[in-house]
Amino acid sequence: MTGYHLAQVNIARVLAPLDSPAPDDILAGLAPVNDLGDGQPGFVWRLQPAQGAAAVHTFRLDAETDLTVIVNLTVWESADALADFVFRHDQGAFLRRRREWFHPTARATNALWWVPAGHRPGTPEAEERVRHLRTHGPTATAFTFRLTFPPPDRRISLVPGSGPEPAAEPASPADVEVPRSLAAGG
Repeated sequence: MTGYHLAQVNIARVLAPLDSPAPDDILAGLAPVNDLGDGQPGFVWRLQPAQGAAAVHTFRLDAETDLTVIVNLTVWESADALADFVFRHDQGAFLRRRREWFHPTARATNALWWVPAGHRPGTPEAEERVRHLRTHGPTATAFTFRLTFPPPDRRISLVPGSGPEPAAEPASPADVEVPRSLAAGG
């Protein structure tokens, strides 16, 4: 067990104004997805919006103007718990309609990062993680499922003696935890 949990943010910029009928359709679809996620093994916390099923926040990413986005911000016990929910549960019908509701983007709109157990990230922290990922690509500060990083208390040093404790001997390959996405071939 680790002293860290995995935070994830997913942002989406809506096509229609938030007071139009289209966002009502989005919110109606988000509620069952949120309810399903809230009941999953490994789920810890979700940002609860003041009203409705989605949190709305104004992000400033890169040099773009302020963007009003819907924010999904959650915390999970592990990357595997989040991956199980994201990739193994049928959210397809809702997700297939995303082009009806959201602006397409070629830039990162989600990010993963480790937080100390008990920490509840806010939207400013999430915004910074997405910005970091867009600027630097996947790092231990912000990453994606394509390249995950272990929690800070499970990272290893490849330089003997440079970790928190002096290295007595090099670790054998079997002792080294490879990020799940690399172990699975990318």
